[in-house]
Amino acid sequence: MSKPKAERGLSDNQAEAIARNIRVSPRKLNLVAGSIRNLPASRAIADLTFSKRRIAKQVKKTLESAIANAENNHQLDVDKLYVKLAEVGRGIVMRRFHARGRGRSATVEKWFSHLKIVVEEREASAPVPRDVKPGRGKTATSAAGEGA
Repeated sequence: MSKPKAERGLSDNQAEAIARNIRVSPRKLNLVAGSIRNLPASRAIADLTFSKRRIAKQVKKTLESAIANAENNHQLDVDKLYVKLAEVGRGIVMRRFHARGRGRSATVEKWFSHLKIVVEEREASAPVPRDVKPGRGKTATSAAGEGA
């Protein structure tokens, strides 16, 4: 007798893709993942295509996999997909040594990361606002009007 089939952890309008053991630190990967959270899938792909960061290519590949999973496995409309979740996790850490003077050594840590992207089908008329932090200090226009 085999194990019973596990229930699906996502709702019917969601699909996911997971990339494991990506050779980049979680802090650097989270910067790229944060730039695509709550964006439409097409806009997120465009942002990743023109990003200067090296890891953006692998994030784009994972996002395209999530979109393909949504289309082929769950019959979701590609034009209505948004990035609901871009979660970064910590993987293994390889430790190497670096030779130093007087017979000493220093450790070099090579970090690995995991990436989970969940896309969700939403209505196109209801965009999700980006998280905007309130400005600190005075703006250029308000500062120019004072002190005269």
